[in-house]
Amino acid sequence: MADTLRIASWNINSVRFRLAIVEEFLRSAAPDILCLQETKAADSEFPATMFRAMGYPHIALHGQRMHHGVAIISRVPLAEVTRHDWQANGEARHIGVRLPGGLRLDNVYIPAGGDIPNREQNPKFGQKLDFIERMTAWSGASTGPALLVGDFNIAPLESDVWSHKQLLDVVSHTPIEVEALARLQAANAWVDLGRHFSPAPARLYTWWSYRAKDWQASDRGRRLDHMWATADVAAKATMHLVVEAARSWDKPSDHIPLVTEFAL
Repeated sequence: MADTLRIASWNINSVRFRLAIVEEFLRSAAPDILCLQETKAADSEFPATMFRAMGYPHIALHGQRMHHGVAIISRVPLAEVTRHDWQANGEARHIGVRLPGGLRLDNVYIPAGGDIPNREQNPKFGQKLDFIERMTAWSGASTGPALLVGDFNIAPLESDVWSHKQLLDVVSHTPIEVEALARLQAANAWVDLGRHFSPAPARLYTWWSYRAKDWQASDRGRRLDHMWATADVAAKATMHLVVEAARSWDKPSDHIPLVTEFAL
């Protein structure tokens, strides 16, 4: 039987505050690699001891105190660590590594973009679009087998949101963002693993606002989190999980984990 590699991605919204559910997830899902976004911890504050105790000795960090931050925690060795500044302002939003066998794994936290979908009225929206354009240039120059995961803060398809009509002017689902994400995807012919395993128009969400009194009853979700693979890597994907139950765990993140298993 072929060896497998199980890779997970999760916007944890503060790794230290939610360390208990991270531990629960590692025990239940048993990923070989966990990519975290929005860790909200400087590298010196990251709770590496718990991960090492659970059998994840290889840790690559790009942290920032109280804001942003990304991390890759792994059972397998990590090499060639990179940290791109696609927002050109020093925020910790990307970390990339190379895995044994040559697979490139990049973990990204794309900016949310504020509330107004207009570059002139809202500089944060412009920063988000510029971030994606810099990623697109990087993606177009990339070669070899690769996996791109993280919180993209864009729900591209109509079935990726609870109401396409009501969210057309809401940041994360506007046409300009969807078009920018499509250019990024086309730049390296990325395969969207979420929709590879659960084709549209199936309901598929990864985020529910904290504002809802009962997130399950209202179910006003969006698919903001993604796992993309180059075609050769996507062909080896055997399973993809969207761990929706995690949204009900104690002190939950507003995002849920994604898990993909690959036969290598």
